[in-house]
Amino acid sequence: MVNRIACFQVFSSLGGRSAVGSVSETLLEETMQGDRLVLSGRGAWLAVAAHDLEATIESLIKKYPSVKTVAIDMSQVERLDTFGAWLLERLVRAFTRDGSKAEVTGLKDDYRALTEEVRKVKLEDIPPRTHGQTLAYALNAIGENIAAIGQSFAAMVNMLGALVVALVRVLSRPRSFRLTSMIHQLDNVAWRAVPIVLLITFLIGCIIAQQGLFHFRKFGADVYVVDMVGILVLRELGVLIVCIMVAGRSGSAYTAELGSMKMREEIDALRTMGFDPIEVLILPRVLALIIGVPILTFLGSMAALYGGGLVCWLYGGIDPDIFLSRLKEAIALNTFQVGMIKAPFMALVIGVVASVEGLAVKGSAESLGRQTTASVVESIFLVIVMDGIFAIFFASIGM
Repeated sequence: MVNRIACFQVFSSLGGRSAVGSVSETLLEETMQGDRLVLSGRGAWLAVAAHDLEATIESLIKKYPSVKTVAIDMSQVERLDTFGAWLLERLVRAFTRDGSKAEVTGLKDDYRALTEEVRKVKLEDIPPRTHGQTLAYALNAIGENIAAIGQSFAAMVNMLGALVVALVRVLSRPRSFRLTSMIHQLDNVAWRAVPIVLLITFLIGCIIAQQGLFHFRKFGADVYVVDMVGILVLRELGVLIVCIMVAGRSGSAYTAELGSMKMREEIDALRTMGFDPIEVLILPRVLALIIGVPILTFLGSMAALYGGGLVCWLYGGIDPDIFLSRLKEAIALNTFQVGMIKAPFMALVIGVVASVEGLAVKGSAESLGRQTTASVVESIFLVIVMDGIFAIFFASIGM
């Protein structure tokens, strides 16, 4: 099969008429009448022929750089789409830019609105960006990001207030609370997450104990690994690892679920039926997180301590009895309390962020993916920030 573009030729006829391009022969023909160039459009000027037609137009512009008058007859053009309308406008602009007078005649009334819209498009050359403009662009981007952060914070505060109002309304009318929904969400958040939480925290405890033994052994202080594992797991790492896993597992699921409901207009349907989406959809999910995350934190901390004790026994030669007795000396009740107090607050932050990002989803799958990613990133960031704030607070009160 002969390549259509390779067949591009210019034919001359005795009457001065030629067809430019074998493929485009029925699309655009040229005739010279003294100083006047007459172009006759034919056939269908559609996207499928845009490449060949564009090559034809380019050759005409180069072939007649000094023509004074151009008449473009479009009476025999059967079909015209946006590509064809833009190529026609490009042909007119190319000749008028060089000082010629171009006139389009015979265009069907059905296509006049399309060509008028294309004619309104203004092409402007973008000047090269200077150093000052680059700095202004960077500052503008920073300002937009700061404004977006402020809007996200305001949306979170608004969501927190809406949750408080919904909770007060439910407490005043306990029968309106959807207990079945909360139990279902609690099953998803807590019960089904137990295996992966136990596995990850167990491995984290093993790694901490192994690294501690490896370095403390240089100083003959193997037994102090128990202190490090106990305090670090119960105060910091236990709740932190669990919350990060919940943010990636349950927070992203909440955002995707709410975002899908938003895309399918189910949330608007709830409002139309007189239901509050915060009370129906979000409150049970947030309460499930507040209840489930402390349970997972406790189980994860125990699994991490078990993993640390196992490594101390097998790798460090510390018997389980010695490990437990040393652990009792190293930790106190407030060590355990610190980690458990953090858990519900971090769970609330994860739930609020997931709900805000879910309701921010627009009508496309790209928006759903973007907001789900933002939910996980923001949740993990805020969990770490809250852990630092709690650490400063508990250190200031001596706890």
